[in-house]
Parts: sequence; structure tokens; C-alpha cells
Amino acid sequence: MPLRCGIIGLTNSGKTTLFNCMSNTRAESSSAAFSATRPNLGIVHVPDKRLYKLAELQPTQKIVHTTIEFVDIPGLAKSSAAGGGQQNRFLADVRNTDALLHVVRCFDDDALPHVDGCIDPVRDIETVNLELQVKDLESVEKKLEKAEKLLRIGDKEAGKLAGVLRVYKEHLESFSPARTVPLDSSERQYAGDLSLLSDKPVIYICNVDEASAVTGNKYSRQVERALEGENAEVLNVAAAVEADIAELDSEDDRMAFLREAGLSEPGVNRLIRAAYRLLDLKTFFTMGPKEVRAWTIRSGMTAMQAAGVIHSDMERGFIRAEVIRYDDFVALGSEAACRNKGKLSVEGRNYVVNDGDMLNIRFNV
Repeated sequence: MPLRCGIIGLTNSGKTTLFNCMSNTRAESSSAAFSATRPNLGIVHVPDKRLYKLAELQPTQKIVHTTIEFVDIPGLAKSSAAGGGQQNRFLADVRNTDALLHVVRCFDDDALPHVDGCIDPVRDIETVNLELQVKDLESVEKKLEKAEKLLRIGDKEAGKLAGVLRVYKEHLESFSPARTVPLDSSERQYAGDLSLLSDKPVIYICNVDEASAVTGNKYSRQVERALEGENAEVLNVAAAVEADIAELDSEDDRMAFLREAGLSEPGVNRLIRAAYRLLDLKTFFTMGPKEVRAWTIRSGMTAMQAAGVIHSDMERGFIRAEVIRYDDFVALGSEAACRNKGKLSVEGRNYVVNDGDMLNIRFNV
């Protein structure tokens, strides 16, 4: 499923370090603003312990995780939206994402100077958000100008469009992101084709020092206070620690490192799962002696649509889906036991798949 999370933030915030910890792609990091000329793209496995539990109950040759695409977008800076060339291409890369992970520097390091001279995470968030909002305002104003021309020649539908766009314009001019505009879903559709940058769902990642990996620090608490009204998720991750963990080959060594740092799992695992939720995705499973596999669907997708995620022929020739809930399978230990206890249901094409459902698709083509 081609869904993509963009990693944004200022230069030296730790974006590329986190990207390298999550992805098999290894991107070069630099302390120079605009040193990168193109985004880095990586395919990231979504960690899911349920797969290993299923493999214990159903011996299999391999385990296949579901994935998300992450794109590390070169660091933004002040006046990116007003500039041309390279800076504008960075904003175009943001437009091509479905959700954003906004990495904010929340650590001191004299060897890695901040582009603005001092550490102020709230200022940094405002800097990046302003660049997105300025670009959005430009898009809204262009469309509003066209709508007003149509309105002058008597186009009634253009009147509705212009009214909505004026709300967006006023909201953006007050330095607020498009995602918080006071309009309902039907009204928002009028601006849907603009793919507004600040309308994308976002998680803020506070990149803290090693000592603050568990509890956060004064900088991350500033971020939490500043974002109280936005209803956005804030995660603390120590990128330097994550980079050290990623370098370890042994699972025992990684667990020992985590215990020493006071962590139960790598912070990037929490980050990846949070991105999965942000994209409003669900996981269903298929299993057999050849593989136990996780599949990604959007929330609300039906059994027939889920079949199409596996193969288009399965959707085209869909007959029914045999469904077992993950918890029932783990509790009873086998498909046969679930069938005997009435925990296997036969569902039609309109069944809405739940997260953790195990599906056996029956089809004919």
C-alpha cells in the first residue's frame, strides 16, 4: 500500500539519524543547511509481536512484516516557501506525503551548533510550521482568486467555494495550521484538491539527550506545553541512543543496552507504530506453513477490499472470508479449536475487517 510518512524538521534536528535507525537505507547526515539536495526514501518494517506468537502456534518457513514508506526530507529553513529552486522542491516533497513526523531538536551539543544559534524547540516548530502555512496560503489565495472571478459571472457553486476558502485564508493568516480550521468534513472537501501541507496529520518527535530518553527534559516539556491546544501526539526519542542500538548485531546486546538506558524497546519502534496509527491503518494476518504474514489496510476497508490487497484476482473472484480474531486464536491455540468453539465466522464481502483479524479468503476466478 503506497502510503508515505514524511520526516521534516530543521537542519541538525536529528531527522536523518532517526531515518537511518528505522530504514535499511543509509543516508548521509550533515550539519550544513541545505546540504542535502534530494529526499531519502526507505521501506520500514512495522514491528508487531503478534506475528511471532502466531508463528509459535503455526510453524512456518518465514515471517513477513507489513511496511510503511518513510521519506527523509532535507531540512527546511526560514523563507523556504518564498524561495525558489531547491527550497521549493523540499516543500513539494512534503506535499507528496500522507502524514508528517516533525523532528524537533531538544538537546544541547556545542559540537553541533543550531542554525539559529541557540536551542529553542518551540521557535523551531513555529519556523517549520510557518513555511508550510505560507505555502498553503499561496495555494488558497490562487484558488480563491479563480473562485471570485466565477462568482462575478453568476456561478452559485463558486460562492460556496469562495466562502470556504476565505475561512482557510483567515485561519492561515492567523498563523494556524490548516488541520485546525473550524470547518466540517463536507466544507473541507472544497479545498481537498489543494493538498494543503499544514493539513496533514502530524506527530512531533522530541529528539532528546541520552539521559532524557525515558522521562524527557526541559525542552520536550516546552514542546508539550506549546502543543496542548493542537491535540497532537508528542514522542520523546533519543536519536543518538537509537543509532547505537541499531549498530548492534546481537539481540542480547541490544536488550542489554536497552535495559541500561531504562527502555523496554527501541524508541523507533514506538515511532513506527505511532506513524502507522497516524495514517489510520489496520493490520490483518494470513498464515500457513510457508509464511505468517501481516497486511496493511485502511480503517473501514471490507473483506473484499482486503482480499484485493493480497491479489487483485482474490478481490475480483471473492466468495467469502473465514475470520478468526487474533485473541481467540492465541487463547485456543489452533484453527480447529476455534472452529469447534464457534470462534471462526464466515463473512461476506461487506464485512469490515478489524485490526488483528486472521483471514482465509475463498475466491474463484
